Amino acid sequence: MSDENQREVARIVAGSGSSFRAGMRLMPAPRRRAILAIYAYCRLLDDMVDGPAPLVEKRAFLDEWAAELGRIRKGVAETAVGRELANASRAYDLPQNELALILDGMRMDLDGVIAPDEARLDAYIRRVAGAVGILSMHVFGAWRGAASERFALTLAEALQLTNILRDVEEDAELNRLYLPAELLAETGIPPVPAAVPDAPGLPEARRRLALRARAAYRAAAREIAAHPRLRIAPALLMMGPYERLLRQIEADAARPPVPRPRWRKLVDGLLCLATSGATR
Repeated sequence: MSDENQREVARIVAGSGSSFRAGMRLMPAPRRRAILAIYAYCRLLDDMVDGPAPLVEKRAFLDEWAAELGRIRKGVAETAVGRELANASRAYDLPQNELALILDGMRMDLDGVIAPDEARLDAYIRRVAGAVGILSMHVFGAWRGAASERFALTLAEALQLTNILRDVEEDAELNRLYLPAELLAETGIPPVPAAVPDAPGLPEARRRLALRARAAYRAAAREIAAHPRLRIAPALLMMGPYERLLRQIEADAARPPVPRPRWRKLVDGLLCLATSGATR
């Protein structure tokens, strides 16, 4: 049964990006198995929320996963991903409230995240990105208390804001708009997803939100030295390509950044790993 669970997780994460796969290769097999379970959980939820199913089916799917999280806590998970999450939880003492927060973030997407105020955007990022960061730091074996929480949450904020900046046009097609309401008002952009891609104020809005993302990367960088380099290598291999993506946006905020080939992303990740201030 364990092999079947792992095969199902592998199938779900098969389409993951190159920086993710590169980071996983540096991890011992048991830790890699655990992080793949977390990633598969996120992929399942995200694919359903973003998919074509009717809203009632999406809500039912999330409700069933809320029940599965309860079964995970009791040690009686029923799904392959749930059983793998249960194994990871036992092995690495994963905080179960973080798994629940990810589910809450997906519910926010279903309810519609359109021009959230700053507080709602912060809550959303904490759930869909921050929770993953904290869980990952436990699996990495890198948890060092407050410094690790700061690193996980600030890096998660930086990565998620970079995603938001990159995907403005794509999100608009899904009737989503993650740019905060205050920023839209300041730059004269209507809080309507379809109106955003062609709004004259969009480059300025991108530049301003990029400032916040840049500050988050800097805050995360300040915490790197508190952690063993190899323990947080998967995070640094993701940080490098995303920070490079932010630089593209900073250089030309008028249009979405041009996708970089996978090998370039890997190089960016390795450079971040090699030049970080982490301990050995």
